[in-house]
Amino acid sequence: MKYEVDPDKLFYALISAGENHESTCGDLSIRFRDKRQDKIVFLITKGSKVVAQFPISNEFLLEKSNPIRNFSRTSLLRRYQVKKTGASCFLPITDLRIGMKKVSVKGKVLEIAKPTAVFTRFGNYASVANALIADETGAIKLCLWNEQINSVSVGGTIQLENASVSAFRGERQLRIGKRGMLIEVKDVMCKPDLKDSNSQECKM
Repeated sequence: MKYEVDPDKLFYALISAGENHESTCGDLSIRFRDKRQDKIVFLITKGSKVVAQFPISNEFLLEKSNPIRNFSRTSLLRRYQVKKTGASCFLPITDLRIGMKKVSVKGKVLEIAKPTAVFTRFGNYASVANALIADETGAIKLCLWNEQINSVSVGGTIQLENASVSAFRGERQLRIGKRGMLIEVKDVMCKPDLKDSNSQECKM
């Protein structure tokens, strides 16, 4: 995204490099470097500068619909825009993927479960509760600890910064680390989508 390459041109350039061992995409040169099992290793350069080197599966290159285009419209593009402009950019809940870090999300609090006391791995007791938040695209559980629980209310709109998306019992879960931020804001939200409001608990 740093070089603002058209996703369709990049996708077809990768396919061409896979077949012909070399191709170009604008100012970028793409070379077939190696093949490991079912993956092709590509080297992308601009002049004498190495831009990237990464493996891509054959299955990825055989996709009928350009997966690069689909991905560029979601989290990668938004993160690049945030870095470029310095402005906050909130990811739609439907775009959240397990393993994502430093994400910003805004949503409406639909419910907050009753807090429970747990004995943590650090050897102390803590209060933990699940909150279900949603935006126009979907819903996800948010794990709240101690004072975070009282900082939100049902019906309120919250804003998360530097949150991460983890997995618990196979489901997505938003978590706020030490560097994360949670604030309740005054905002008019569209009707939340409840289709993804599955039941899950905080991971200890």
